[in-house]
Amino acid sequence: MATRPSVMIAGCGDVGIRLGLQLSRAGWTVYGLRRQAASLPVPILPVRGDLASSEVPRGWPNGKLDYLVYAASASQHDEPGYRQAYVEGLRNALGWLEQRGQRPQRVFFVSSTGVYAQNGGEWIDEASATEPTGYTGQVMLEAEQLALDCGFPATRVRMAGLYDPVRPWMQNQVRSGLRVERDPPQYSNRIHRDDAAALLACLLQTDLNGGALEDCYLGVDDDPAPLHEVVDWLRERLGVTQWAEQTMTRRAGSKRCSNARARALGWVPQYPSYRNGYASIRPGKG
Repeated sequence: MATRPSVMIAGCGDVGIRLGLQLSRAGWTVYGLRRQAASLPVPILPVRGDLASSEVPRGWPNGKLDYLVYAASASQHDEPGYRQAYVEGLRNALGWLEQRGQRPQRVFFVSSTGVYAQNGGEWIDEASATEPTGYTGQVMLEAEQLALDCGFPATRVRMAGLYDPVRPWMQNQVRSGLRVERDPPQYSNRIHRDDAAALLACLLQTDLNGGALEDCYLGVDDDPAPLHEVVDWLRERLGVTQWAEQTMTRRAGSKRCSNARARALGWVPQYPSYRNGYASIRPGKG
C-alpha cells in the first residue's frame, strides 16, 4: 500500500479544519498546528504550537512531511499584529521545517485579495498589478514573497472575503441598517468557507497527482457583486426595513476578481453566488 500523503496545516482555524477533514476523508495524514490544538476534531492530529516562537513545537512530527499549508490569521488587527501573524509566523514555520530536515513537495500560503488596490470595478486576475496602499495588503505581499523565496515550490492562494451564514457578521450588519454606496457600485468579492477549503484540497490533490500548478490562484466565487445588491437581497431575506443614518464607506476598494484559473483545475464552487451561500437564512435566524 502506498504511503499516505501528509500535510501540516499551520494556523489550523476554521478553514484549516474544513480542509483537514476533507483531506482526512481522502486518505491523507493531517496535522493541525494551533495554540489550542486539543480542540481540533478527530482525525486531525493536534500539534500545540505558537507561530510567534522560533522553537520547534514539541509535537511537531518527525520524518517526511509532504506539504505545508500556512493558513494563519491575525488575532491583532494592526501592522505589528499582521506582521507577526503572516511574515514572522511563516518564517518560524519554515524554520521548523529546516530544523527537522523536512523538505515538503510544495508550500501553500493562504493570502488575500486585499493585495489588490484597484477600485474602479475592473476585473482582476492573478496577473493584475498588486499595489496596495494600506499595511494589510503590503504585509501580505511581503509574506507572499517570503513563501516564494522559501526554497520549495510555493503557491499563494488569494482568498476573497470568507463567509458562512452560521457566522452572522454580515446578517448583523444588515439588521443594524447597513447603508452602502450605490453610485458608483462598490463591487465586493467573497467565497464560502467550505469552497475555500475545497479549493485548497483541489490544489493539494492536483500537486500530489503530478498536475502542474501555478504560483498563484484567486479564491473567489463566480459572482463579484455590487455590495448594495448583496445588502438589498439580505434585507429582503431577513425582513429588515430600517436604514442606518450613516453610509458605510468601503475600505477594500471596488474590483471584480476572476476565478477562471482555479476553475481550470476542475474546482467548482458549491456556492457560486452569495444567493446560494446565504440561502439557508430566514428572518430571525442566522
